[in-house]
Amino acid sequence: MSENTAHKHEHAERSEPAYFSAWGLHAYYGESYVVQGVSLNIHEGEILALLGRNGAGKTSTLRAIARVDSPHLTHGEIWLDHQPLHTMKAWQAARSGLALVPEDRRIIPGLTVEENLKLAQLAPSPGWEISRIFELFPRLGERRNQEGITLSGGEQQMLAIGRALARDIKLLLLDEPYEGLAPIIVREIERTLREIKSLGITTIIVEQNAIAALELADRAVILDMGQVVFEGSAAQVLDDEDLRHTYLAI
Repeated sequence: MSENTAHKHEHAERSEPAYFSAWGLHAYYGESYVVQGVSLNIHEGEILALLGRNGAGKTSTLRAIARVDSPHLTHGEIWLDHQPLHTMKAWQAARSGLALVPEDRRIIPGLTVEENLKLAQLAPSPGWEISRIFELFPRLGERRNQEGITLSGGEQQMLAIGRALARDIKLLLLDEPYEGLAPIIVREIERTLREIKSLGITTIIVEQNAIAALELADRAVILDMGQVVFEGSAAQVLDDEDLRHTYLAI
């Protein structure tokens, strides 16, 4: 590709309206400045890998986008499908189509797998039918009457994603979905996320297993000390050993 052609292609990509945009996000945990001017753009149906070393600000950025109380967003704008999430509380952002699956998965004790899913469907805009979630995750169907917190780690991750899909969502935020899972279960979660992508659901994945995330993602953003140090295709990161070594230690 000639430099001129590459420039034209880059300009064409920039001119397309983003489905999700975060502009100049600044956020704090108390006095600790954890998100320092982060900006992201995602087109509809893309998977973005948000990467960096431990303490780089990945989860903090994800939580700021989700509009949870901590960290406290002090500056910046967040737009999802023309809706200003930065003016909303977490529950309002959730009603507007944002779903955060946190690292601890937040399975509700005392409820079965099916009851966890039914509770999620009580949201004002229900999403998938439970039967469809069980088709995506047959293991959950087999364990529908089992208490959710007694599931294995991989099954709990499936349930957490299933609960997100039980609501009508536009943007899925996944925080460390592969954490503590055996490689065979990671592959199963990857298969599911590819299927979700094929249905047009837009996703941001924060993951310490950077290679697995990059193999799944279309594009990548790398954070260091709360700032964006790289934005480009996932393939670029996979192909650039120096970049991976410097910012991802792989």
